[in-house]
Amino acid sequence: MTAPASPERRSELLNTAAEVFAAQGYNATTVRRIADEAGMLAGSLYYHFDSKESMLDEILSTFLTELWDGYDTVLAAGLGPRETIEALVTESFREIDRHRAAVAIYQKEARHLADQPRFGYLADSQQKFEKAWLGTLERGVADGVFRADLDIRLTYRFVRDTVWVAASWYRPGGLHSPEEIARQYLSMVLDGIAVRV
Repeated sequence: MTAPASPERRSELLNTAAEVFAAQGYNATTVRRIADEAGMLAGSLYYHFDSKESMLDEILSTFLTELWDGYDTVLAAGLGPRETIEALVTESFREIDRHRAAVAIYQKEARHLADQPRFGYLADSQQKFEKAWLGTLERGVADGVFRADLDIRLTYRFVRDTVWVAASWYRPGGLHSPEEIARQYLSMVLDGIAVRV
């Protein structure tokens, strides 16, 4: 039986676990390794969490809840397609800034975790994510905001992968804010990199 930890300590332990999972992978990570990184005995970690799976679940569900809070706000704002894409990309970079390790874990582990009942929400979230982005791109083509010759699914994959791979190199507190990185990405994606003549 676990006892409640202070919110600060729980958050600290989850951040430590997230960094270890991101670096080593979920299956390769032991409770002992997380405890070592947290400066405690492995058995003491069970005072706070009943399993390594519980830690992973909380890390991923917290990340996705915050991501969808931001995305739902954007999608409900009544923005045009281009502005919606801009806001979704910006929100994505903000989430990478807040949850870089969770994003890395999600990218590495979501496919096989989604098969487990406890993590079924990962597949649901992925479907919702795809629907939001594809729907926005389709609306943009229909409204004449985006080119009619775009392969919508290919465009979606390109933008998604271009944005989310940033979790592999981005570090909070770096040279550029999440908003500045989003602005640069959007400039390249929406306006290209060639000089207009």
